[in-house]
Order: sequence, then structure tokens, then C-alpha cells
Amino acid sequence: MRTVTLIGKPGCHLCDIARDVIVRVCAETGAAWEEKNIEDDQELYRKYWEQIPVVLVDGAQHDFWRVDPQRLRKALES
Repeated sequence: MRTVTLIGKPGCHLCDIARDVIVRVCAETGAAWEEKNIEDDQELYRKYWEQIPVVLVDGAQHDFWRVDPQRLRKALES
């Protein structure tokens, strides 16, 4: 099963938009998804702070700032 990870933080409007896209695309493709708060993990904070929201697919960076639903769907179906 493919897994999408959203790395963001509370109060981030771009993170909210990204979450909506991820939830919808994962429901359509059957992929699992999880969310990680960048404020709870120093390594994530160091690596991604200026890019949030960041989307990983199976642990590899897929997108940041904006999530294109078609691009995410294609990645999950490949």
C-alpha cells in the first residue's frame, strides 16, 4: 500500500488545503495517509521548515507549498 505523508503545522492555511487534496486523492486511490507536525520533530523542522506543507509519497519528497491533485494521483497509481 502506498503512503502519503503531510508535513505541516497547526494554523497553516496551505497545510489545510494540502490536507484536503491528500484526503480526497487517497480516498480515490486507496492509499494511506498520515500527518506529521513539523514543530514536534527537530529533524523535520530543520529539513523542511521553509517548504511546508511538504508531501512525501512512500517517504520520498513529492511536493511542497501546493499539492497538485492530478500529479499526486499519478504518483500513487504508478
